[in-house]
Amino acid sequence: MNDFEKSLIIVATLMILSVTASKASSRFGIPALLIFLLIGMGAGVHGLNELPQVSYSFAQQLGIFALIFILFSGGMDTQLKSVRLILKPALLLSTVGVVISTVLVGLFAHQFFGFSMIEGCLLGATVSSTDVAAVFTVLRSKNVSLREGVAPLLELESALNDPMTVFLGVGFLGLVTQTGHSIGGLLPLFFEQMIFGALIGWGFGKAAVFGMNRIRLEFEGLYPVLSIGWILLTYAATQFVGGSGFLAVYIAGMMLGNANLLHKKSLIHFHEGIAWLMQIAMFLTMGLLVHPAELVKIAPFGIALSIFLVFIARPASVFLCFVKSRFSWQEKAMVSWSGLRGAVPIILATYPFVAEIPQASTIFNLVFFVTFISVLLQGATIPVVAKWLHVDLPFKNKFRFPIEFNPTENLRNKLVEVSVPKGSPIIGKSLVQLTLPREVLIILIQRDGDILVPRGGTHVLEGDTLLVLAESGTLEELKRLL
Repeated sequence: MNDFEKSLIIVATLMILSVTASKASSRFGIPALLIFLLIGMGAGVHGLNELPQVSYSFAQQLGIFALIFILFSGGMDTQLKSVRLILKPALLLSTVGVVISTVLVGLFAHQFFGFSMIEGCLLGATVSSTDVAAVFTVLRSKNVSLREGVAPLLELESALNDPMTVFLGVGFLGLVTQTGHSIGGLLPLFFEQMIFGALIGWGFGKAAVFGMNRIRLEFEGLYPVLSIGWILLTYAATQFVGGSGFLAVYIAGMMLGNANLLHKKSLIHFHEGIAWLMQIAMFLTMGLLVHPAELVKIAPFGIALSIFLVFIARPASVFLCFVKSRFSWQEKAMVSWSGLRGAVPIILATYPFVAEIPQASTIFNLVFFVTFISVLLQGATIPVVAKWLHVDLPFKNKFRFPIEFNPTENLRNKLVEVSVPKGSPIIGKSLVQLTLPREVLIILIQRDGDILVPRGGTHVLEGDTLLVLAESGTLEELKRLL
């Protein structure tokens, strides 16, 4: 057996082990990302000794590639109707909040670690990104959900702060190596990158929807391939003209996720799987790059930085940004505690190595501690904190009907799920007795986990979920009837 075949066996085994372990981890309320990280450490140079040495340059390129697809998948899952009310606070927290956290960590590192202020801010920017996927995974494992305003805020902030942290990380790295702009030059560069990124992402997203609905490919399996090419083109074209490619792919994903798109559900499922693959790859890679002997030396500093970030920097950024917001102090505290670190800090931690700055190894190991302790401490206690702050709600598993609907751009009908609320006037009536609009067709009924094929004599009960095919204009009339 040659080295290539050995590497394939090891990589495949690590992937299978990671996915299998994530199931066990959710049962005990441990974030899956922590399991991926530990598996990567076990498979590193101090573990199996069979994998080729991973370079930091390769890890950086893999990280950029991974983040492109992670952000695109996050964009596809973002529903515009659920984020409109929290758009302003999410934007504020993902920009001003990241700056506040970056500066506070920079001051802390300058005061206690001997970093220069610029190096401290580079470290602060590297660890300022949050990962909401880990939060929701833990909550789901404990059958807990968050209040209506808190969950979409965390989701949108997590997606929007990634381009900001990448911008600040690269910007401060340029200042450290004296190859970038001055501090004063970062502000116009920020607006340039964000404006170009938003506009190009919107344009490419619109173009993708238009093209996919009209190209009429003969094989459904080609649509994911087409989307991959379009995503990479969106990122590269935006970066080429000086915009934020990460913001562009997120907005492009949001445009596709909120449009009538051919094979939309299959595309969402495909990119969700790709996003998980990328997260697994990044955490395994970080584990491979970690040297336990170096971690032991820097452990006191890493623990101190983690405590400072969790209990001071993150809360300060949240409460300062939300001074005049409608959120209660309990909701602010929950947003603060839910700032788990994920794949982005790992990706940014490779940049100093590629730039060969003196503090590269220290920054990487500190980022490891912050990510590890954040996922372990915050991740394992999020359900408890949510209940203690009274911002929790019972978690409802979304039922999946065994039917998919692929609308075209010109089709006015929509396939929607409608719940029958308590006290609805249609409870106890048979379908034939309902005065439904002519354009409404009840296709299936979900009741207590079972699926019923409705007939005229089928009675509607409280708590039923109706799968309804209806024209857009009749949906409001149907809701009033219920």
